Amino acid sequence: MYYFTTFVPMAHNSFGNRLVLTTFGESHGSAIGGVLEGCPAGMLLDLEAIQDELNRRKPGQSKIVTQRKELDKVQFLSGIFEGKTTGTPIGFLITNSNQKSKDYEHLKEVYRPSHADFTYQKKYGHRDYRGGGRSSARETANWVVGGAIAKQIISFIEIHAFTSSVGDVYIDKPYQELDFSKTENNSVRCPDTHSAKKMISLIETIKKEGDTIGGTVTCAVTNVPIGLGEPVFNKLQAQLAKAMFSINAVKGFEYGAGFCAPKMRGSEHNDLFNTDGSTQTNLSGGIQGGISNGMDIYFRVAFKPVATLMQTQQTINTNAELVKIKGKGRHDPCVVPRAVPVVEAMTALVLADFWLMHRNQST
Repeated sequence: MYYFTTFVPMAHNSFGNRLVLTTFGESHGSAIGGVLEGCPAGMLLDLEAIQDELNRRKPGQSKIVTQRKELDKVQFLSGIFEGKTTGTPIGFLITNSNQKSKDYEHLKEVYRPSHADFTYQKKYGHRDYRGGGRSSARETANWVVGGAIAKQIISFIEIHAFTSSVGDVYIDKPYQELDFSKTENNSVRCPDTHSAKKMISLIETIKKEGDTIGGTVTCAVTNVPIGLGEPVFNKLQAQLAKAMFSINAVKGFEYGAGFCAPKMRGSEHNDLFNTDGSTQTNLSGGIQGGISNGMDIYFRVAFKPVATLMQTQQTINTNAELVKIKGKGRHDPCVVPRAVPVVEAMTALVLADFWLMHRNQST
């Protein structure tokens, strides 16, 4: 097996083209934070709404998520004056206050299976083993702040993500029949009450066994204007896929008919037009030729089971010796419920970025 012999600095800590989010920080460092560039000047920001989005993502919300207790209170450092954006970079900070780094001492010389420990060490030559360091999902709190601001840039667009499955428990209704006002009524963030109860029960059982479980998040986006996206290398669906695959634990993405499309005939799959330009069906998922067509955009994101188990597993240490490992500390038995606001945030960043580019092209 070949390894790089020259250790390189970490690159690619920014996301976006016109609206650019650059982030920093580690899971067990003193703080995480970011800078959002490209936000139009003169916007009256709802700071409480931004904090509300962070509260949806933060740990310790219920018995089915990690019990790490972080306030996740965002502090804005620049780019906002008298409640309005100034057009300059918006800097923000989120302090880490509830780290238990001692829980990770046993990982100093050991690589956790299916984590970034091994690849990170081989690429960079040095890693922060406390909670995964920069590779930790704690980083996504920064994305939620950026996404909450992006939501306000494109306030005319509605973005609704929800847990659509946990393990083999699925919602058996199309998103159009769901009441999104019920999504936050339960700890698993599923708008279908019957399915939510079964999902929560499954997660609780899995947690007691010291195991973890995966699931899916579905996102429905309405009131999308026609014309967002480009037809070649900057397709709207490609950027949405990139955004979703940037989220920790994501293993799959499909939009529109997705993986059902290969089983269909063209006569079944084609979305026939109405005279107003809308379509009778929406198997295209609101995107055609890489460009939004004005119909709802909907997609599904698959999350793997969390890699840290409270069970003994075989792994290797830094000396390439076989050893045993068992998870310690506070971890999510299922990442899906807390991933819902992250999916919404990344969706908002992509759409706001395209909206600003589209607006610039039109002027």
